[in-house]
Amino acid sequence: MNKLLNKKALKIKLDNRSKYLRQLIVQALIGGGRGHMGSAMSLVEILRVLYDKFIEFDPKNLKKRNRDRLILSKGHGCLALYSILADKKFFSKELLNNTSKTGSILGGHPEYSKVPGVEVSTGALGHGMPIAVGMSLAAKIKKEKHKIYVIVGDGEINEGSIWESALSASKHNLSNLKVFVDYNKIQSYGFTKDVVDLEPLIDKWKSFGFDVSEINGHDINQLTKNLIEFKKNKNNKPSVTICHTIKGKGFYFAENNPYWHHKNSFTDEEIEELNNCLK
Repeated sequence: MNKLLNKKALKIKLDNRSKYLRQLIVQALIGGGRGHMGSAMSLVEILRVLYDKFIEFDPKNLKKRNRDRLILSKGHGCLALYSILADKKFFSKELLNNTSKTGSILGGHPEYSKVPGVEVSTGALGHGMPIAVGMSLAAKIKKEKHKIYVIVGDGEINEGSIWESALSASKHNLSNLKVFVDYNKIQSYGFTKDVVDLEPLIDKWKSFGFDVSEINGHDINQLTKNLIEFKKNKNNKPSVTICHTIKGKGFYFAENNPYWHHKNSFTDEEIEELNNCLK
């Protein structure tokens, strides 16, 4: 594990754009009264850079043939996805106030056919990556030029289906596939090093035939440069970027704190602090 990148991820300051997207997440958390807070905050910048700069999409034409596809395999981080989709006008920001409530399209995990902009229903961990590989293979067979992006959690890659699909991606030389590992080092039952130690993570992905890089997952410039390189990808390999991130990033009381992986309720004091951190 790159300890320097991890320290930089902890220290990096959030700009107004990142704070705004987190405000939308807080809106959804308070509106619904529960949610995977820490899991959403660690991947905001990954989604921000993808949707602000790289993903080809059209909120008015959800089935556009040549659109890029984004699959949030770690579906429990969906509050971050909802925030960027609302920001990009896939649906009204007002809907965030009803997240996880009865009758809302925005559930605790993202659902295809319910939420505009969601490509695949995810939540059962390990399922999004194999679907992304299937989409990438289909695009390659049809000689289509769009890209497939998939975000997996670090705890999620305990699942064997992740590595089975990685083998398939390498076998078929899926250079149109980009995997991001949200390496915040905490999963639902504790710290990853204590549950199932993932290291040496870079070597694992390399041994599965991937082009591997690692960056600070909250650094906009690093994410941008990394994706520019992926767009130039000429080595005929699938690509994975290990993003060193901080669970609960932007909220001092939640950063690296397993207690904030998921919350079923919030006290008035917690709501006040959630809002204060973004001022």
